[in-house]
Amino acid sequence: MHTKQTETTSQHRMLHASAIPDFLESAHELRRLFAETWGTFLLVTVAAGAAVVGAQSGGAITLGMKVVAPGLMVMAIIYFMGAVSGAHLNPAVTLAFALRRNFPWSRVPGYIMAQFIGSIAAVSFLRAMFGVQGLLGATIPGPGVSATTALIMEVLLTTGLVSTILGTASGARNIGSNGALAVGGYVVLSGLWAAPISGASMNPVRSFAPDLIRGDMSTTWIFIVGPVLGAIIAVGFEWILKGRPTAAGTLAARGDLE
Repeated sequence: MHTKQTETTSQHRMLHASAIPDFLESAHELRRLFAETWGTFLLVTVAAGAAVVGAQSGGAITLGMKVVAPGLMVMAIIYFMGAVSGAHLNPAVTLAFALRRNFPWSRVPGYIMAQFIGSIAAVSFLRAMFGVQGLLGATIPGPGVSATTALIMEVLLTTGLVSTILGTASGARNIGSNGALAVGGYVVLSGLWAAPISGASMNPVRSFAPDLIRGDMSTTWIFIVGPVLGAIIAVGFEWILKGRPTAAGTLAARGDLE
């Protein structure tokens, strides 16, 4: 009996050892890029789609529903593909991981391109399904809110989001249950109180795609500059709080299976 258990354990170890090098080969970067594209597609479909379906249904989707839905989607995505690509889903997150030295700069352009492709595909899908309803889920400053106020809000919200991601990645790992709950929960929390101010985007591609497809990019800069500045600030805070980048953070950022 003991011999059989030993043999079984040895076989599992051999399979695990043989799978990891194959998975980590540079040729499999396409797998990670596909994961980022698909994950971003799902996130933007839900985040922008909540507003679109809300308009289509005459208000059946409340503000609370609109902000809870993307948070739950983020949780699901981290669970099912965090181990593949790290589940960045956001150029600000990819930038932050690179600045934090958890992610190679050589992979940044591919990740960001995949995120843009996924987001544009998502909004194109919504446009084909429902037409230009609810501004295609665009994030814009709320009524009476200035561009400066919206920008500052996006900087603040993204600083908190990226701090949450970097913090959970450095310890419990972004692909673990703690990371999924913390990041998804933060997305919901931000939307619950700040959506009426700036839309609580915190993600350049989530805001860029609806503006591109509907042909109005007058406020797009807010949702690019704000998240980028927030990501940079969060990286600085993480250095103050944690010091040098950790091995766990690198594993979470790169999506390497261990």
